Formats: sequence, structure tokens, C-alpha cells
Amino acid sequence: MAELKTNAMRMLDKSKTAYQIHAYDAEDGQIHGTAVAEKIGKPEEKVYKTLVAHQGAANFVFIIPVAEELDLKKAAKAAGVKKLEMLPLKDLQQQTGYVRGGCSPVGMKKLFPTFIDSRAESLDTILVSAGKIGMQMEIVPQRLAEQVRGKFAPLIREGGDEGEEFN
Repeated sequence: MAELKTNAMRMLDKSKTAYQIHAYDAEDGQIHGTAVAEKIGKPEEKVYKTLVAHQGAANFVFIIPVAEELDLKKAAKAAGVKKLEMLPLKDLQQQTGYVRGGCSPVGMKKLFPTFIDSRAESLDTILVSAGKIGMQMEIVPQRLAEQVRGKFAPLIREGGDEGEEFN
């Protein structure tokens, strides 16, 4: 049976960027990152989620480990803005072309400024959404950064840091 190609996968294929697909059963509705890591048999530290924040009309993409929280102050500093707010879930598909649980940093409607948590730099590969619920793609972090013109920066909330919970 032919594998469904998502926009993210087509873009990686076009740029000849290597990746590996990991499919999982999402029928049970468990699409949060830690459940996905368990379903595909990968450590949580290697599975990353894609979050979108905004300042006014400007969107920014942040890629962080699934078990962690985005520190909005660190994210704003990385993006070079004073303050960020999470993009409302109701606006996600319209702005990115993706739905919650299937939001890939690759192949969004527009190439937004993208930041990857600096912990990813030390890993051989990380997993991010392939652009469809039930599919993750494993990719070398530096190749992902090249693909999305991303920058590595400290983004996650450390114990005791001020920040906001979202999802």
C-alpha cells in the first residue's frame, strides 16, 4: 500500500533531506506528545512538539521536547520581541495549514521565524509531526533547522521559572 505523503514529507523529499516516518494509532484520541512517544517507542527527550505563538499579526514557531513547557519570556527573547502569546487553537489551521496534534514545523502555509530548543543540538535525531495526526518524522536536528531556517535557542521553562501552561 502506498504511503500517504504529507506536505512536510514532500518538501523534505524535494530538498533531498533524509527522514524516517513513524506511524502510530491515534484512534484512541491520545495525541499528546508523551503518549505519542510511548506509542512509537521513542524516549520523550527525542520527541518534539511544534508550538505557534504570536505578537500581533506576526507568528513564530517553537519546537520543544514534548514533556516540557515553552517559556514565553525565553521564546520572546529568542524571537527578538518584547512579549509573545500562544496562537489561539481556533486560529492554528488557518495560519499554518495544520491541526493540533498534526502541526509540523515543515510545510506550513508560510515560513515563519522558527526556533528549536537548544537541547536538540546534542541529539543525533529528533521526532516532529509529519503533518498528520498519527505520523511522526525522525530527522537530524541540524537538517530540520536548515529546512525551516530555524535557530537553536534555550526555550523551555526550567523548574521554578515564571511561564504559562498551554496546549
